[in-house]
Amino acid sequence: MGWMAWTWPTAIFFLVIAAILVTMTIIASLKPETPRVGVLRIETTRGDRLFISLLGSAFISLAWLGLFGPPLWGALIACLIYAAVVFRYV
Repeated sequence: MGWMAWTWPTAIFFLVIAAILVTMTIIASLKPETPRVGVLRIETTRGDRLFISLLGSAFISLAWLGLFGPPLWGALIACLIYAAVVFRYV
């Protein structure tokens, strides 16, 4: 897999995403959810909110790289705050 340019940060990123998906699956099986309506005025589930937060985090990270460049610690903090707001209010 040397041609894929895997690095430890890349591997950790994908492992964290996989762990989040496994955790969401376990939570869904233990505590079934009902869709709720948030500030977007559409019904969303936990999975929808996870998708919205991951998509928004990608854009936040790209914007951070474009405006400030590496390192991405500030973008990570912004993404965590964004995800918390999405899970709370969307």
